[in-house]
Amino acid sequence: MGNTTTTRRIRVLIADDHEMVRIGIRAVIERVSGVEVVAEAADGRTAVRLAGEYRPDLALLDITMPGLNGIEATREIRVASPETKVIAISMYSEHQFVSEILKAGASGYLLKNSAAREVGPAVEAVLDGHAYLSPKAAEVVVDTFVRPSSAQQTGQSETVFEILSPREREVLQLLTEGKRNKEIAASLHLSTKTVETHRAQLMEKLKIHTVAGLTKYAIRHGLTPLEA
Repeated sequence: MGNTTTTRRIRVLIADDHEMVRIGIRAVIERVSGVEVVAEAADGRTAVRLAGEYRPDLALLDITMPGLNGIEATREIRVASPETKVIAISMYSEHQFVSEILKAGASGYLLKNSAAREVGPAVEAVLDGHAYLSPKAAEVVVDTFVRPSSAQQTGQSETVFEILSPREREVLQLLTEGKRNKEIAASLHLSTKTVETHRAQLMEKLKIHTVAGLTKYAIRHGLTPLEA
């Protein structure tokens, strides 16, 4: 990390809904010289709040978290604390996850099965102003530019990130996590009527009109944890 570690501590936020994963990441990252974990979060909204409060140099985020997934959380963290760099740590290597979180402002993407050995180099690279991608994630990014995606080849529909607005995705996630319209309204600081409008619009766009169907869709596209 250049001369960074000689001048000040590198402050890190870890966000993952599994405590054992956070413990593991913390154990690995604290081996990196000059790094300290200043906050941990078990959901996306808490991660955004803590990022605004602590202004960490780096946030390590899971993609599938309750309340607010890592992609939307990355967007909000980059607004709440623009100086905070984000590295995603995910079990997903599919194009839609890698590309969307990079577009949201992340500087790195690690796969959980290789994170233990890659998190150190990733932290150093990102804090030195570079991007860092796990080899599989890098392959996905390259494929985006070199070869047409399978969706383009087969004429499949757009991804959820292209179909729904960020607010509609937030409503979809909370809805599939069992929240009622009033609870969603309170969480997003909206009126119940506005939530109802977003709910109707996303159902129409997705052509799915049951919560069970929406839940399967959200899990399949990584918007909500499998156990939600």
